[in-house]
Amino acid sequence: MGTHDGPGIRFVVFLQGCNLNCLYCHNPDTMKTSGGTEYEIEDLVQKAIKMKSYFGKNGGVTVSGGEPLLQSKALIQFFKRLKEEGIHTNIDTNGRVLNHFTKTLLDDYTDLVMLDIKHMTEEGYEFLTKKRHKQTTFTFADYRESTGKKMWLRYVLIPEITNKPELLHALGAYFKDFNSIEKIELQPYHKLGVHKWEALGMDYELKDARENTEEELEAAENILKQYFKDVKRN
Repeated sequence: MGTHDGPGIRFVVFLQGCNLNCLYCHNPDTMKTSGGTEYEIEDLVQKAIKMKSYFGKNGGVTVSGGEPLLQSKALIQFFKRLKEEGIHTNIDTNGRVLNHFTKTLLDDYTDLVMLDIKHMTEEGYEFLTKKRHKQTTFTFADYRESTGKKMWLRYVLIPEITNKPELLHALGAYFKDFNSIEKIELQPYHKLGVHKWEALGMDYELKDARENTEEELEAAENILKQYFKDVKRN
């Protein structure tokens, strides 16, 4: 049961496997595409139905990860069943998968997309994710905008890395005219997931990064409020 994974109270499904290796990942155990626990789609649907009374007017199911769109084909049937049961659907994604199955999933069965913006420069994107071509995320955003369907943005604030005025202005300038964006959620950097990296024997490269001061967070909010009608800090 999540309260920070979309509108209202959510039943959150975390999928195994990711196509990025973000340095600040809170769920490094989901990076590998192997492992995880297999579920029958109908079993997940029935779990969601049992929780439906908690959802109220705004809640529903959020699929996160890992990167859920790596399993777009299977998610089509999952979300189709959820919509048949009148359950709100949401995907938390990095936006690097946009194929035929993804478009069907997004266009026909996904009420909301929460899109993670990693960095506004190619150099910064490669540093944080260990992958190239940041433009794939923006192409994904452009596609969602073209469909007129709802989208939220998410952005992690890391001092001296992503929380820089010039990057925040670039973020706002790119998305300021998007009609699909309802809000942007700012996620202050923290180290709560470091123990997972250590437990997995993985090297946490951001160990020297610090948390934001309250003044830095307020300054970031004030910049983005110039571009977005709803700026929320998680």
